[in-house]
Amino acid sequence: MYFDRIDVVEAHFAFYADNWSGQFCPFYIRQCRIRDYFNPGPFFNGYDSLSLNGQAIYDNLVEKHC
Repeated sequence: MYFDRIDVVEAHFAFYADNWSGQFCPFYIRQCRIRDYFNPGPFFNGYDSLSLNGQAIYDNLVEKHC
């Protein structure tokens, strides 16, 4: 598969948004840092909005962190 930067950023953002557990959680801090340069927009719906490559990245993050 070919992963471009958009797939990587969207997948990480969706993963951190779905799995943070409070303001001081490392996932929340990473999500805030991503928001400095990525604005998901009103139609971004997490995992369902990702491309197939983005979903593969998201799934890898789930295996690694959960």
